[in-house]
Amino acid sequence: MVVFHFDGSEALSQQVAAHGVTLCPESDPAAFERLLPEVEVLWHVLKPVTAGVIARAPKLRLIQKIGIGVNTIDLEAARARGIAVCNMPGTNSRAVAEMTLLLMLACLRRVADLNGLVRTPGGWQDAWALQDRFGELGGRTVGLVGYGAVPRLLHPVLEALGARVLYWSRSRKNSELDALLAEADIVSLHLPLTPGTEGLVDVRKLKAGAIVVNTARGALLDENHLVEMLTNGRLSAAGLDVFKSEPLPPDHPLLALKNVVAAPHLAWLTRETLERSIAAALDNVKRLRAGVALVNRVT
Repeated sequence: MVVFHFDGSEALSQQVAAHGVTLCPESDPAAFERLLPEVEVLWHVLKPVTAGVIARAPKLRLIQKIGIGVNTIDLEAARARGIAVCNMPGTNSRAVAEMTLLLMLACLRRVADLNGLVRTPGGWQDAWALQDRFGELGGRTVGLVGYGAVPRLLHPVLEALGARVLYWSRSRKNSELDALLAEADIVSLHLPLTPGTEGLVDVRKLKAGAIVVNTARGALLDENHLVEMLTNGRLSAAGLDVFKSEPLPPDHPLLALKNVVAAPHLAWLTRETLERSIAAALDNVKRLRAGVALVNRVT
């Protein structure tokens, strides 16, 4: 049995069912528990695959990450059982790159504020009061923390729009991390979450008036420090698709700030991403059944 653990639409359910795949919503834990004893292949999105989940799935042979980050999978528990874990780098890179650019522009042009004001009586004229807070991407310095597939797509686009680009990763860089944080007008995060990257980006080191964009993982920075810097005006805005704890509670202090543009960890999700991801996942299912090497195996 192949289970796609994801809150997908009815159309998506029918699409994968045609390939013998059962769509089980992440929001229905009881249904997932009923399926676990028979699951051989688990297509995993965000709901953590813990050691307990693995223990309750005696037939499990493959955990296929729909995406790239495997920090939500207990790799040691999978390894101990001989369960393969695979990811799919590149399938969602374009979607995430476009969402990252969108968040940068939304922060610079105060799109969330404008959308609310134009829907409010008298707000059309009130929006003009924000005129001193609008900015352009051209002429600004953008710092990319991490230099994988997403920032490599973004880099030429940002330069084409007139931005200067700094980037840092452990393997490739044109700037040291602290220098990038101190110099960039916009800092965009693109690192995997590992013990070595958790809390790596100290937002207190950013220049005054900088913007933070995060479409990678929430725990790459300290959210308490981010709230403090956004509240006291040291940072001008943040565009966030990811958070340390998800789903984000409605009373989280970040959501009370008007200079935060938030999305519910959906930067990767487009029709095109799903099409590429399903094709890659089905290919690995076929490979597993044929007993040949799996693609992008991480354990």
